[in-house]
Amino acid sequence: MIISNNLIKKVVVFGPQGSGKGTQAEIIADDLRLPWISTGNIYRQHIQRQTELGKIAAQYSKEGKLVPDDITNKLVAERLMELDARAGFVFDGYPRNIVQAKYLNEIAKIDVALEIAISDEEAVRRITGRRICSCGMTYHVKYNPPKKEGICDKCGRKLIHREDDTEPVIKERLAIYHHDTEPVLDMYLNQGVLVRINGEQRIKDVADEIVSKLNNSEFAKQ
Repeated sequence: MIISNNLIKKVVVFGPQGSGKGTQAEIIADDLRLPWISTGNIYRQHIQRQTELGKIAAQYSKEGKLVPDDITNKLVAERLMELDARAGFVFDGYPRNIVQAKYLNEIAKIDVALEIAISDEEAVRRITGRRICSCGMTYHVKYNPPKKEGICDKCGRKLIHREDDTEPVIKERLAIYHHDTEPVLDMYLNQGVLVRINGEQRIKDVADEIVSKLNNSEFAKQ
């Protein structure tokens, strides 16, 4: 994967659960030699360091609630002041709503907003088939099955089907994604920086489409 458009330095990646946006964000960041930043990682770092904002974020996480936008925005602003992010970044999971998007607009000019698009039906198929192991390995009953059904290849432990990897829970999360994030996509579309990618392909093919559209399309000439 080689993105040759040297105007691309500040990227945000979107996609519903199961779209593989995290995988693609990491690939893009590596290709552009920019930091891959996720709000989850930011929260964990502050919680581990026991900063004041980290303590607040930890309390919300403990209660199973989303961290409020103002706290998340402050954490993001601090992260973007760090040396490695001054030249650019690849965001994964932020901004998740229009409030966060407007705030990000105030502190950084986004070059590309990538949407890894998949249907709700595909998202449900992908996530309901996911199986995980306590050692950290992840499988899929159809796309990436273990050698022995229900058993981890790496450690031999029994695989788990997470309680939140069920169809009703997934559909609820997808509804939240559509409600909260689609206005953000519309905002970036109006700004002329939104690029839609077909996420219902192999990982490599998704990455290849990203390269093709960013390097060869009219977008690359902006």
